[in-house]
Amino acid sequence: MEPPVEKRSLFRGAAGLVVAIAVVVILLIMLPAYRIFFEISVVIGVVVAGILYLWNKYRPIKEEDVDHKRPLGL
Repeated sequence: MEPPVEKRSLFRGAAGLVVAIAVVVILLIMLPAYRIFFEISVVIGVVVAGILYLWNKYRPIKEEDVDHKRPLGL
């Protein structure tokens, strides 16, 4: 029995990020309906990021709040 073949991505690292950004820009230019979806998604993302930032700023995790500090025993 042969070992499983590892699938390699055509675009890795920074190249994959550039391709993803290019696809989003092309969709936003060519298909106006995507603009509304994209704007709503960005607004929701910014709101959630702001809430998480403020939550962690004013209620930081304390040492005693963490149950398993070394779950793997390392």
